[in-house]
Amino acid sequence: MKRFLSSLIIVASATAALAQTPSQTQSSPIPPPWETVSVSGTGRSSVTPDRFSFNVGVQTVATTVDDAVTQNNKRVAAVLAALKAAGAQDKDIQTSNFNIWPQQDYQEGRQLPRILGYQVTNNVTVRSSKVADAGRLLGVAIAAGVNNSSGINFEVSDPSRGRDQGLGAAFDDAKAKATLLAKSAGRTLGRVLTISEGGATPPPQPYPVRAMAMEARASADVPIESGTQEQTYTVSVTFELR
Repeated sequence: MKRFLSSLIIVASATAALAQTPSQTQSSPIPPPWETVSVSGTGRSSVTPDRFSFNVGVQTVATTVDDAVTQNNKRVAAVLAALKAAGAQDKDIQTSNFNIWPQQDYQEGRQLPRILGYQVTNNVTVRSSKVADAGRLLGVAIAAGVNNSSGINFEVSDPSRGRDQGLGAAFDDAKAKATLLAKSAGRTLGRVLTISEGGATPPPQPYPVRAMAMEARASADVPIESGTQEQTYTVSVTFELR
């Protein structure tokens, strides 16, 4: 009988404990969601280009395709030989375009145009890490027979150059904005909850070389300055508010 009463008391106690559990859980306070402020920041870094490329070409016109191609081939060969003699390596020179266009005369009353001749264009791209040689090589190409160019570009071969400085400046900018907003609201900043990077956006650096300059056939260096290249970095940051 005593054993039966003891078992009954244990069961009753356990049942009471289980009955209290839901009410206790429901009465537990739920932590409020974080109050945050989200901002974006911008940072910039300037780096010196360590590569250049330029595109030059030879354009010839003749009454027949064979004559136009023959003249063009001779002049392009002279340009390539001059570039290599000036220090450009085979791996630095690449043919980028070759076109043959008929020169046509459209007259009223004729169904088909009359062909006056043919224009042949052969373009090559020169790339090198010797930035100081850019003006000299361009001058050599012009002196050897180049008569058109689409410009020169300077590049930064390693995208990580200036990245630490740019991203650090972007975060500082974001934090300064968040601090100002928090202060205006009578709050202070807490922990950083999220950070996302927007990446880098380097602006293009074309340097146009006009066709007028191609009239000169002297082997003078073309005056060119590589300058610096500015890269822009962006980040988005969410701070906890206190």
